[in-house]
Amino acid sequence: MIDTHCHLDDCAYDAHLPILLENARKNNVELFIIPGANPRDINKAYQLSHTYNEIYFAVGVHPHYAQEYDENLLRKYIEDEKCIAVGECGLDYFRLPKDEEYIKQKQKEVFHAHIKLAQEYDKPLILHIRESSNDAYEIINQYEQENIRGVLHCYNADSILLKLSKNFYYGIGGVLTFKNARRLVDILPSIPLERLLLETDAPYLTPEPHRGKCNTPEYIPLIAEKIASLLHCSLQSIAEITTANAHNLFWSK
Repeated sequence: MIDTHCHLDDCAYDAHLPILLENARKNNVELFIIPGANPRDINKAYQLSHTYNEIYFAVGVHPHYAQEYDENLLRKYIEDEKCIAVGECGLDYFRLPKDEEYIKQKQKEVFHAHIKLAQEYDKPLILHIRESSNDAYEIINQYEQENIRGVLHCYNADSILLKLSKNFYYGIGGVLTFKNARRLVDILPSIPLERLLLETDAPYLTPEPHRGKCNTPEYIPLIAEKIASLLHCSLQSIAEITTANAHNLFWSK
């Protein structure tokens, strides 16, 4: 299986990353993608991807860091052989400060910049959309005729985003195992199987029964098992389908 979204450049893993990767492999998780989030960590992700064959990375700036967007920095790494995507990028309106309209406009501006960069280099997008589905859909829809592609990381169960399933995949993580994940549980069968991806968002969003602990890619099977249970199919089939989906998005032209 493949963890398509894990922040292995987080300092939480500095002391034991080799052990973490070994534990993941023991649980049949064999490839890992580090999304770009904080621009100050991009070089670390790059270094990790060239230390471990199984790690790949993306270049991008999380909407929380939109003010720090530096396109020259992203271009420095985007042509590297281990860079396979642009993001995570998008819109996040959760807990905005008082000057929210200015922040929203800045996030939208940076979101457009990421999309154009992905187009230029023909790379998929890793999208972060929180409390902003309508605005995000409106922006993405502007590029519908240009065949942009990517994944909706930590898919938030908003039905409007299902309209993007022609070109986008849906990242499903530990949230699906939470007791308050009713909306995601209900909408899961509406997602085409050929559009499902597995992710942890480690070290965040640890699945049950480990919630409250630091998340790691070794928990990917718990997410796959939950999907298999809800869709009434085997764990093996979910593993095979999501792995093929990840290869189609990130490693196929």
